[in-house]
Amino acid sequence: MVDLQTFLQILWTGLATATYGVLLAAAFSLVLKVVKVWNFAQAGMMGIAFYTMYLTLYRFGWPAPLGIAAGLAVTIAAALAMEVFGLQTFRRRNSPPLTYFIFTLVVSEFMQYLLAMLFGTEPVSLSRNLMSPSMIVGGIVISHWDIRAMCTAVVVMGALYVVLNRTRQGQFMVAVADNPHLSRLYGINVRSVYALTFVIASALVCAGMYLFGTRASMVPNTPLEMMLFAVIAALLGGMGNVFGAAVAAMFLALLRAFSILVIPSAWQGLILYALLFITILAFPQGVKLRRPAFLRKKAPQSV
Repeated sequence: MVDLQTFLQILWTGLATATYGVLLAAAFSLVLKVVKVWNFAQAGMMGIAFYTMYLTLYRFGWPAPLGIAAGLAVTIAAALAMEVFGLQTFRRRNSPPLTYFIFTLVVSEFMQYLLAMLFGTEPVSLSRNLMSPSMIVGGIVISHWDIRAMCTAVVVMGALYVVLNRTRQGQFMVAVADNPHLSRLYGINVRSVYALTFVIASALVCAGMYLFGTRASMVPNTPLEMMLFAVIAALLGGMGNVFGAAVAAMFLALLRAFSILVIPSAWQGLILYALLFITILAFPQGVKLRRPAFLRKKAPQSV
């Protein structure tokens, strides 16, 4: 039987470590929603973001804001190059969906081997000391990284919500997600919307990888496992439901955190594949939760 303090500690740690998973899942789901592509190349973009920040922060000694800006700029450039020279070409040729899938998967694998060749296969991180200062509040150990990660995730996801729901460009993205052909008839530049989607997704990826890199070490193939986590969250949250994927990512992170009570840490990777298998079979369209009765609007009665 787990005592309350242990339960709360695992809960807090799980919520903190869920932050970068939430951002990465939101990035994947956003591209899936607007561009309609299962963007497995995101794993490659994650590697680009991480190792660019590693190069500028750790080897060049740049201050954090400049290193993050460099990582964001390089990631955006790589994502836009993939969109312009890859995905746009397939759209002009009316290529089948399988072509997009294979292309993004190849990009991901290519970046993995390229980064391994450039930076080696030794684990590296974005911080010289991964032990963040901590304090004890109510018997729970809370590190400075936990607070910083949670604040970053809340701010970034809040900004994403505002962009999607309160700005003109966000309305264009929603319109293109619903019907790109009809959007063109209304004068919306669909190519620009796709490019903006990849820019926003790159920002989410960069923020997520910075949080991850200041807490743990990474090797070039680490993003593939993290990508699998984002795919499962996108499936559970509903196809293209950005914030549903974020909630699902939080649930998955907590599930992994509490699973340590019954499964040794050496087998944690197996949980992801088991969850992917279960999700595809049981929840192919995501988990749909019914709203409480008192929140549902009553249908007008016919006269």
